[in-house]
Amino acid sequence: MGSNGGLRIGIFVFDGAEELDVVGPFEVLSVWADHSALRPAVSTFSWDGNGVRLARGLRVVPSHAADDVGPLHLLVYPGGIGTRELVDQPHHLDWLRAMRRRTAVVAGVCTGALPLAAAGLLAGRVATTHRDSFDELVKLDPSVMIDTEARFVDDGDVVTSAGVAAGIDMALHLVSRLETPAVAQAVRRVIEYEGAGAPWFGGTPGPGGMLGQQSI
Repeated sequence: MGSNGGLRIGIFVFDGAEELDVVGPFEVLSVWADHSALRPAVSTFSWDGNGVRLARGLRVVPSHAADDVGPLHLLVYPGGIGTRELVDQPHHLDWLRAMRRRTAVVAGVCTGALPLAAAGLLAGRVATTHRDSFDELVKLDPSVMIDTEARFVDDGDVVTSAGVAAGIDMALHLVSRLETPAVAQAVRRVIEYEGAGAPWFGGTPGPGGMLGQQSI
């Protein structure tokens, strides 16, 4: 994942991932790279490195496979209909647990929270997901405390967002947290995103999280 000495960010892509769950955070984080002294390197990867077909037909050719993505500072895990298959794959959940142990921040977009819950990564935490999937999340892990109002929930090392476009809000928040609010505002201006309010945008910290700047 890049050799520029900066932050390494990986966005996992898979068949059935929701398009905006992938490209919304990708756009925010890639524009951030143009405005950041931290020199983040943003890339996509799939399980085997092969191309994937997203939920509405968009095809994506990733840069890496899971085995060669290397160490990450931030893992972005999208949602989409494809997550329903992944929650039932023990080897995938084992991989997620291993990634969490060696990745500073894991961010689930929309129903990307479902595999995180299935892997036990949301146990006892405050989290959110798409409004139509709250019951699914509770079924996977009844210990998860769901925030039904927040656009995103920052619980420190695990961050989750509400549905689809809320992943953009979460990504802007991560820029603000990992660098500065001023840089996040610069990114927001470039992409001309008004969002749902300011700043950034109705997020909620969990017991171990925070909404201000925090080192990765």
